[in-house]
Amino acid sequence: MNIQTSKIELVKMILNIENDKFIEKITEFIQKEKIDFWNELSLSEQKEIQKGIKELNKGKRVEYSDFLKKIS
Repeated sequence: MNIQTSKIELVKMILNIENDKFIEKITEFIQKEKIDFWNELSLSEQKEIQKGIKELNKGKRVEYSDFLKKIS
């Protein structure tokens, strides 16, 4: 079964549901899945992550044990 067929079957099942609470739960689940965590981060958090990725790509890494020493 391909993705389009699966979607159609899912819609058919949802159309036959009469339980309001269940429909609300499905709606909440779908809305949560659409939220990209990146957009939930502050600008400074996004910049720190981007900085870390750049450092990793350049080969700059810190041993986990060294990291623990640094933050404690």
